[in-house]
Amino acid sequence: MAAYQALYRKYRPQTFDDVSGQLAVTQTLKMQLRTGKMSHAYLFTGSRGTGKTSCAKILAKAVNCLNPQDGNPCNTCAACRAIDAGSCMDVLEIDAASNNGVDNVRDLRDDAIYSPSQVKMRVYIIDEVHMLSLSAFNALLKIIEEPPEHLLFILATTELHKVPATILSRCQRFSFRRISQEDIAARLQYVAYQENIDLDDSAAKVLARLADGGMRDALSLLDQCASATDGELTAQKVYACLGIAGEQTCGRMLSYIAAHDTKKTLELFNRLYADGKDLGAMLDELACLTRDLLVIKTADRAGITMLSGVASDQEVLELTKRLSAGELVRMMSRIQTTVQGFTRSSSRRMDAELCLIELCQPELNLDAQALNARLTRIEDQLRTGEFVPATAVQTVKQESTPADAEEERPPMPDDADAPPEEGMATQAVDDAPVGFVSDLFAAVKKELRPPASGYFTVSASNPLQCALVGNRLELRCNVPFVAGTINKPEILSVISRKASAMLGRPIAAFVVGASSGAQDSKKMEQLLEFGRAHSDIVNIKNN
Repeated sequence: MAAYQALYRKYRPQTFDDVSGQLAVTQTLKMQLRTGKMSHAYLFTGSRGTGKTSCAKILAKAVNCLNPQDGNPCNTCAACRAIDAGSCMDVLEIDAASNNGVDNVRDLRDDAIYSPSQVKMRVYIIDEVHMLSLSAFNALLKIIEEPPEHLLFILATTELHKVPATILSRCQRFSFRRISQEDIAARLQYVAYQENIDLDDSAAKVLARLADGGMRDALSLLDQCASATDGELTAQKVYACLGIAGEQTCGRMLSYIAAHDTKKTLELFNRLYADGKDLGAMLDELACLTRDLLVIKTADRAGITMLSGVASDQEVLELTKRLSAGELVRMMSRIQTTVQGFTRSSSRRMDAELCLIELCQPELNLDAQALNARLTRIEDQLRTGEFVPATAVQTVKQESTPADAEEERPPMPDDADAPPEEGMATQAVDDAPVGFVSDLFAAVKKELRPPASGYFTVSASNPLQCALVGNRLELRCNVPFVAGTINKPEILSVISRKASAMLGRPIAAFVVGASSGAQDSKKMEQLLEFGRAHSDIVNIKNN
């Protein structure tokens, strides 16, 4: 019985046309082979599993093939078969990670000067070339600069920045891009068909996403899942086999966090933990979804093209409405810190639970980043008009006014200080018709911009009260912050105009009860008072 061969080895590309997602690289190499304008040294760079080593082997075969076909090796001649079998002594693949000393490079240099014995060109494929020491690079430099005609160097690396500039300048550099999820999924479907694996489309997309642009990783994951399951390979079976939460579960957990529901978040986490889900993978998925939300939040609809696919586009768009950009940044930072600490943690479960609790209850975290996230959320609500502060628990004491001013101002009705009725922002008095205040607030809100428009929302918690006394419309507010926002000529003009049109007579609007102009010297005290009254939004420490 023949030994089983891993899928990524069995389905390694044999021609340039078989390489997925690297059309620019393969087309250039094929053109060079057809025209004979070959370089003496190539440098392939890119992330893992993108086809660097495969293209190096194909290139080694193509330059020595006895019957090349449009720049591709024939894979049937003696030279191609010998290179594939690894028996050709003139084509050597060297792992620089284990042969990184200067002595190893000197031995290579001494052997490279000899003419090939089996094929036309001697080829050296040096994988992970960035692992060479500086002295080894210096020993390699001379022969790369002036090699014999029969010699070809192909260097491959995942960390280009570690390769000296003297080496880079003497090589033709080809950058291998991450393979798209569509190309990976298509290749997986092809391999599954060849191996009689019933691969569902959703499962192929999940595997392509988890591969992170690497075809080798995708084939390894397919190999693992196919051997562990029977029947149709679905997305749920992939999640179960790999021990990850899944996009629906991840989205549900983040919705609980957005609602600050610690109980449901921990219950879901404990259920996933009991099912054997990997804690690191679970938090990585949560971080990936948070990243998608931040991209949409900052790049608007254009960010949809940059999503990782952890959750559906519709689910991502819904979640963006519930979390501010500052909160998302804080969440990503907290999750990444937790995952990084797993390597030295004595209890990964405890660290993960603490992370989720702080995500649900940001007030537990008193660092600057958490405070900034909370303030950013309040600013966003003010800008959109969604924020309406509750009535203050303590009324700010008003400064006394001159007696003559009291005489000139008409007195407020006796019931002006009464709280608003349920479902009504204010209570009309005197000769105001029924429903006047609600209609007035609705008309004013349409014409004003945030944050001022937010204070004309019909709500039981609205601190703004209204009293119609003759031809005077008095707006009363015991929160100086709100009163200062409303008490502006351009806003009062809109209110007066709308009220006059509705009542059919001239109406003048005034703000009474909290004069921001008379209390400029006490702005800090007012802000502190506002914060104490709204402790659910702002947390103020008393010395």
